[in-house]
Amino acid sequence: MANILLVEDDERLAKLIKDFLKQNGFDVTVLHRGDHALDYIKKSQPDLTILDVMLPKVDGFSICRAVRPFYQQPILFLTAKDSDIDHVLGLEIGADDYLTKPIEPRVLLARINTRLRRKSAPELAVESLTYGELFIDKTARKVMLSDQLIDLTSHEFELLWLLAENAGEPQSRDYIHQKMIGREYDGLDRSVDVRVSRLRKKLHDNVEQPFRIITVWGKGYMLSKTAWHS
Repeated sequence: MANILLVEDDERLAKLIKDFLKQNGFDVTVLHRGDHALDYIKKSQPDLTILDVMLPKVDGFSICRAVRPFYQQPILFLTAKDSDIDHVLGLEIGADDYLTKPIEPRVLLARINTRLRRKSAPELAVESLTYGELFIDKTARKVMLSDQLIDLTSHEFELLWLLAENAGEPQSRDYIHQKMIGREYDGLDRSVDVRVSRLRKKLHDNVEQPFRIITVWGKGYMLSKTAWHS
């Protein structure tokens, strides 16, 4: 039975979500203050955490930033704020999904199940890819470029690996969104574009005229096989 931590200061909403998730086979712990969540996550390492953004004492964004160095399980934001800037910020600091209230319980359940399935999917023992001076080690989750270690978030690494294992072939935004976010692209979500932009900067690509992660108009994004030399 997966353990879910729900950090939500609306006690009525928290009880409704907790009861629904328990009915669907989850063990749910509810906390109403952000500062209590920090200690709980560090000690208990729940299988998945749902964070409200606006919380007493410590907000959800701050919690996510603080726990990511030692907590690798999925984090979902659940909030009444429907701002594109907040959505992007949540993804940039390490969240796996961003849901706005009110949300249908079965939609929340589907998002949770998707994240838990992805977390439990087995990985191959040894996988690595090399293109020129770019070296990607999937097992160690390490990326080297021109003998320099490139510091990537887990989301950035997953995006790079997806593009690298299909290098030379454009990957549609729909496909990337499905693989990275776990649901179909709705035509509005900018999270894939944000992650591509951040990845380009870290890989010393030309932001104005990318030549390493190329935009193929009408088809998607493509990692070049030949652009990885100093």
